[in-house]
Amino acid sequence: MIIPFDDTYFMKKALQEAQLAFDKGEVPVGAIIVFNDKIIARAHNLTETLTDVTAHAEMQAFTAAADFLGGKYLQKCTLYVTLEPCQMCAGASYWTQIGKIVYGASEPKRGFVNLGTTLHPKTKIVSGVLENECSLLLKRFFVEKRNLN
Repeated sequence: MIIPFDDTYFMKKALQEAQLAFDKGEVPVGAIIVFNDKIIARAHNLTETLTDVTAHAEMQAFTAAADFLGGKYLQKCTLYVTLEPCQMCAGASYWTQIGKIVYGASEPKRGFVNLGTTLHPKTKIVSGVLENECSLLLKRFFVEKRNLN
């Protein structure tokens, strides 16, 4: 049986990264970058681990993908991320010229859509892939965090 490499398949991989973040006590956001149907970067939030507010999953993935490809532009790549990128990550995606962004859960308060952040004109957007699964992991994290405090 051949596994189809579609948006759902790759978002499941990003969810695995989000689970790693969850297990470390980080906000559970995971990201992967795909080039020619191959995962070239895997990342998750590391803001607590690195005490760095810029260590979002997407930022870590952009750096890893650029390193893998040997260049800063990611035009032929797709970013899969479990949560709608924030203004900072969307701005960074502009500079990478990433070809496509696929995200799971929407972020109505801090996401790039409602904040009106400009993406690169050639970047395609797909939203809501495995939205329920992505949202549930985030909700579980914050419920558990509140119960600990």
